[in-house]
Amino acid sequence: MTEKIKAKIMDARKIKRALNRITMEILERNRDLDNVVIIGIRTRGIYLAQRIADIIKEIEKIEVPVGILDITLYRDDFSALHPQPVVKKTEINFPVENKDVVLVDDVLFTGRTVRAAMDSLIDLGRPKTIQLAVLIDRGHRELPIRADYVGKFLPTSRREIVKVHLKEIDGQDEVLITEPSEI
Repeated sequence: MTEKIKAKIMDARKIKRALNRITMEILERNRDLDNVVIIGIRTRGIYLAQRIADIIKEIEKIEVPVGILDITLYRDDFSALHPQPVVKKTEINFPVENKDVVLVDDVLFTGRTVRAAMDSLIDLGRPKTIQLAVLIDRGHRELPIRADYVGKFLPTSRREIVKVHLKEIDGQDEVLITEPSEI
C-alpha cells in the first residue's frame, strides 16, 4: 500500500513562524528560564526542541538545556510495534527534578505517545511542571491530554496521515496530509 499526498499544509516558512510563536508563548509563561529544560521526543521532537532552544538563545541570550527522550519501552502498543523494536538512547544530561519541563513532539494525535513520554520522564525525577509543545495537533484524542503550545490545529480524518518532514533528517521542512491509496 502506498500513500497519496492530499495537501501540503506547511512549508519551511510556516514551520519557522509556528516555532517562533510557540517559543514566544513559552517565554511568556516561564519567566524563570533558569528552571526551564526542553526535552524532545524521538524522532522529530528532538529537532523541534533544539530549534525552540535556539530561538530562546537568540532572543534571551540564555542556553536552555535540551534532552532527548526515547519512549519505546513505555508505549502501551510496545509488543504490536515490531517483534524486536529498536530502543534508542534517552539523552538527558541534567536533572528534571523540580524543573519546568517543556516536552516537544511533532504531532499530537491520540495522546498515547505523550502519556508514554510522561511516564518515562517521571522515572527520571519529579518535574515541577510538564508542558507540552507540538507542531501539529490533529485531534482524535483517546486520552485526556492537550498541548500547552500548538503550532497548528489540523482537523483530520482517522484515515488521513500527517507527515512532518524536517530538514535535519528528511532534507526539507514541510507538513503533508497523506492518505493510503490502493495500487
